[in-house]
This record gives sequence, C-alpha cells and structure tokens, in this order.
Amino acid sequence: MQGNYSVRIEKYAERHFISSFAKKYNQHWDVTLRAIVFSLEHIDSLLLTDKAETISDVDGVKIIKMKFTVAKSGESAKSSGNRCIVAWHKDKQFVSVLLVYGKTDLSGHNETAEWKMLIRENYPEYKEHCK
Repeated sequence: MQGNYSVRIEKYAERHFISSFAKKYNQHWDVTLRAIVFSLEHIDSLLLTDKAETISDVDGVKIIKMKFTVAKSGESAKSSGNRCIVAWHKDKQFVSVLLVYGKTDLSGHNETAEWKMLIRENYPEYKEHCK
C-alpha cells in the first residue's frame, strides 16, 4: 500500500539522535524507522490516533509530535519517551522529519521548550511554529 505523502529525513535529525538509536538498537532500529516512515506516509490517518498531535498550523504547514516505540523493546509508545517532530506540508505532499529523540536525549527540564529551541536553531523556516 503506497502512502499519500513522501517522507524525508532531514540531515540534522539523521546526524544527531537517529544515529544514537541506530547504534543502540541495531537491526531493531531499521524496522522501527521503516514503521515510522510508513506511519508518516499516512499522516492524516496517524493524526486520528493518540500517537500524534498537531502542535502548530501556520501557513499550511503543520508541526506534529509523534510518539513511537522501538521494535521488540516491550515498551509502549507513550511510556518509551521516544518522539518525532515532523513538518507536514500537506499541499506539497510531503512530511519532513525534523527531530527523532528520546526524552533522555534532551538536556533541559522542559521537553517541549527544549525541542522547540532545537527547531528554532536548526530550522529557521519553522521558527514561527516554535515560539
């Protein structure tokens, strides 16, 4: 089944926390990443579940936070603390993965403030979404 949207993983996301997941979980990470991409290809359906929520919607671009679990970890998506922050360009038919992290990857005490700061610093095009 082909998805409605293409998914691209931004270089910042790839270089930072994704590489940590890959080292930590080896082949389970490959399965997990394919599942994340599949879910994001069908993001309109994903938003109907409790695994994703819209954070902002500015000029036709939505910033969405998605919970996920690593394959064979035995944890739920919610309790794992693993999250993706994505930008959904509905009109242009693609989803951009901006951040993939576990709660312990962020240094601050406020998870939301921390990931918004990372988005503002590394993705100026989404600055308005993360005030």
